Amino acid sequence: MHTLDTVEIKTFVPARDYALSQAFYIGLGFDADWASDELTCFRHGGTSFLLQNFYVKELADNFMMHLVVADVDAWWRHVEDSGVIERYGVRGSPPQDQSWGMRDFVLFDPSGVLWRIAQSR
Repeated sequence: MHTLDTVEIKTFVPARDYALSQAFYIGLGFDADWASDELTCFRHGGTSFLLQNFYVKELADNFMMHLVVADVDAWWRHVEDSGVIERYGVRGSPPQDQSWGMRDFVLFDPSGVLWRIAQSR
């Protein structure tokens, strides 16, 4: 291994209501690898992020996550079937083809963080 090799990069996602956001991500199908009063490490497949018990409206309103998946339409069906949009009062919109060569849908978490869930076309 070279000294400059990287292993992983994680982002810290803000949460207005930490417990509510934890429940949202579990409902969405993420697994909590570990949790404390301040952070939860969520994982799905080979991806992960850190949910933090920290919130600044301006940050959350301008925060975006991009999750690339193998089948975006299957993911959208999963979101619909999970009921997270209704249960958590969040917004989402069905998949559509984008001019930048991806097919994606958007989903907001309870804190206003925007997720773009996509697959390459």
